[in-house]
Amino acid sequence: MSDARTPEAFDAAIIGGGAAGVLAAIGLLRQASAPLRIVLIEPGAEPGQGIAYATRDPQHLLNVPAGKMSAFADAPDDFVDFLVQAGAFSPLGRESIAPRYVPRRLYADYLHERLGAARGRSPARLQLLRDRVVALDKAGAAVVLTLQHGGRLHARQVVLAVGNAPRPLPARGAATLEARHRIDAWDSQALAAIPAEATVCIAGSGLSMADVAVSLHARGHRGPIHVVSRHALLPLAHAEAAPAAFEPQPLLAMTLRQRMHALRAHAAQAQRDGLPWQGVMERIRPLGQALWRSLSDADQRRFLRHVVRYWDVHRHRIAAPVHECLQLLQQRGQLHVHRARLQAVSAAGDGVRLGLHGACGPLRIDAHCVINATGVEMRAQAMRNPLLQQLLGSGAAVAGPHGIGLDTTDDGSLVDAGGNADPRIRVIGSLRIGRLWESLAIPELRVQARDAAAAALPALQGQDPGEGIGNS
Repeated sequence: MSDARTPEAFDAAIIGGGAAGVLAAIGLLRQASAPLRIVLIEPGAEPGQGIAYATRDPQHLLNVPAGKMSAFADAPDDFVDFLVQAGAFSPLGRESIAPRYVPRRLYADYLHERLGAARGRSPARLQLLRDRVVALDKAGAAVVLTLQHGGRLHARQVVLAVGNAPRPLPARGAATLEARHRIDAWDSQALAAIPAEATVCIAGSGLSMADVAVSLHARGHRGPIHVVSRHALLPLAHAEAAPAAFEPQPLLAMTLRQRMHALRAHAAQAQRDGLPWQGVMERIRPLGQALWRSLSDADQRRFLRHVVRYWDVHRHRIAAPVHECLQLLQQRGQLHVHRARLQAVSAAGDGVRLGLHGACGPLRIDAHCVINATGVEMRAQAMRNPLLQQLLGSGAAVAGPHGIGLDTTDDGSLVDAGGNADPRIRVIGSLRIGRLWESLAIPELRVQARDAAAAALPALQGQDPGEGIGNS
């Protein structure tokens, strides 16, 4: 790209090529009216994949019906349009495709296609760069991006969309295990290499665990599958349910305890009326961010301590076929769920020994491998991301509320240690979870990406990317 003496100048730089970063790039390309220079920087997978959509396993389904997964708030049927045009479910009609939970790989294909279409129609130019940003520094009117593989870039606007980071396996001795005995839930090649008769232990009982279980089942796995979780709560299923008929606004004035009582009462009433409880969650879904932000700081802490896991299994539900697979594995006696804390792991013969502490005391499981499905890390300090470490260490950023993500203003501008917001650096996606809570799903990402592009463009249109750049 460039050497350290002559940093290449861009109007906008997007850090992170997952769904959030691609949506930001599409937003800039679609809204640009001048030949801007944009760079999308992603060290790993193809743009649009990230952790969520990199899988090519057809068993891994979206957790939301296709009809609700458009990348554009002003075109709610766009993803269904793509599926129809691609002939993904021919000869099914639109009305049959919209309620389907389709393979996640199709969503990666969709983002890739829509990014290509936006590039082809925009006066702006998008460059894809496979590298990692390890530092951000301010230089005059620009931001300097230092790259892992050498060199620097200048940009007048930056979108920080680094996405999710997997949690490490929370057990003593995990780092000493061989790679074949310590597998990440997203490592499809390693999962495919597990012998069909092997005993497997999955750490974590959430959405990643469900992915692993359905993949093992589809490959004909016959060995025992142990799931270890502190709460032993498995994801619940979606149901065909219209939003429940109650007014959700009064919830915003309630304490956390009052809200939980009210939601339980609404769910009980729905069941008495012969309606699925899922309709209650559908009713409050548009208020997700408002519900979080209207809680007191103390109630937010209580939620994170006592409620979050119960909230997750009701809010982040799985497609009915995935839920049915988990039930089948349990009914067969193949899937065993343990309410316990994973404490230590060690090599044992040609496998791994897991030490647990459950409600009835110590427990030991000997398995071929342990699969880390503990989910994503929310604390920025623990994400092992060199850029986030640099931002936090230099005071250019601070952790968000309760140490979750990064702190931002309401419009997503990054807030530094002095409490000052920098509108040149806008954060979208999972790093805003501490402020917004609901900041991971496509309905939130598409709005954040659109708004970040709209806010950046007035400062960019009609000015050369090299203007105003000071010496670094």
